[in-house]
Amino acid sequence: MNIEGKRSGEGFCAHKAILVHALSRALAERVMLMDFTIGRKGFLAYLKSLGGSNVVKVVPSSNGDASGLRVADKRLKVVCGANTSYLDDMAWVGDKTPLTLCDVRVSPSNAVKPNLGALELSEALSRVLPFTTKEDSKPILQCVLFRVKDGKLTMVSADGYRLAVVKLDFDGDEGQVLISRDDLRGVTSALRRAYRVRVGFEKSGESLDGMSLVLDTEAIRYKWRGADGNFPEYEKLIPADFNTFVSFDTNEAIRAVSSLKVLFDSKAYPIDLTIGNGKLTMSCPDEKGQAEIPADTQGEGRIRLDGSYLADALRACGGMVELKLVNSSSPMLFTSPDYELVVMPMFAGESQKPKGETPAAEPVKAEASQPTETTQPEAETAEVEPAETVAEEAEKANAVAEAEAIAKAQKPKHKAKRKAKEPVAVA
Repeated sequence: MNIEGKRSGEGFCAHKAILVHALSRALAERVMLMDFTIGRKGFLAYLKSLGGSNVVKVVPSSNGDASGLRVADKRLKVVCGANTSYLDDMAWVGDKTPLTLCDVRVSPSNAVKPNLGALELSEALSRVLPFTTKEDSKPILQCVLFRVKDGKLTMVSADGYRLAVVKLDFDGDEGQVLISRDDLRGVTSALRRAYRVRVGFEKSGESLDGMSLVLDTEAIRYKWRGADGNFPEYEKLIPADFNTFVSFDTNEAIRAVSSLKVLFDSKAYPIDLTIGNGKLTMSCPDEKGQAEIPADTQGEGRIRLDGSYLADALRACGGMVELKLVNSSSPMLFTSPDYELVVMPMFAGESQKPKGETPAAEPVKAEASQPTETTQPEAETAEVEPAETVAEEAEKANAVAEAEAIAKAQKPKHKAKRKAKEPVAVA
């Protein structure tokens, strides 16, 4: 933390509001003041409760006229107006307090030469973090890729079903690093309170390949060491040639998705998108409901995708969005200014259930390291259909034979009397 204040011996004097503001934006749970370590949340709550002065002084207790007991013990002296307290080392630190540290640095002035807007970076992170995977078996996909090249800062995330890419204009050195999403937790809200932001890369440790991401603000300096591994070649997963285009308002689409979600009994709710005739139609596969949205369309198409994936995509894009389709089994692409989101569709096979029942649809999974092939599922379906048709015809033939055998066994012996009782047609 970069606190604007004045040195006072081994301690410092600073404006209380500045110190409180910096502590509230820190992501670490332990604060280092000189050679003392205290809990951030407890220290923040204590400073907020102090009154009587706008200036706070923090020094080691041995630097004053403290009593012998206070000098002997390792304590931190905090003075604010008429309030004086002596804090033990490791105060407000428990067994369950995460081992994350932040250091307080005080200087007469702090100047940060920004190369990005704080709100711009915060919004960009919020558009990629939701699309990292939660599976521990894929540690690389639990990270966000930061890459600087050709005057652009590109941030990429993927979970095997979705791929998010955001690009920002950037003035800085080229480089790339993988940062775990757990390390970035909370930074989006902290950046909204920052005034100036500068992003850069630093070498981490003695390794030539190891890199760290450094994010400087006027009050906090964040530094994350990059994860080991290589992010998949995501450019190959972004489709390039499309047959259908549609532009629409995400706010109207989100309301339509919410209205269709209520019609489903389970958490999974596939939604069919039909494009054409100047509108986008969203419908349930079982025809329980549909919603139409005015849109600018080019070409016609139909595709099915998971409703929760659609809602996440609409919220991430915001405003006007353009959806591009290749066919019903290829990845679809949502685009908005400086943002791209690839989403895999759902694939529904031929139903073997009675008419009126909808087969369960499954998403077509795409591994992040390989492009998706769409021809194989169609070939498998074509091979299965003849065998299923023969089986159905055999079952029908057996059923007819059994019915004829039962009818013969139950047929009465007195055929003449039976015929006499039957009505006769008269010409």
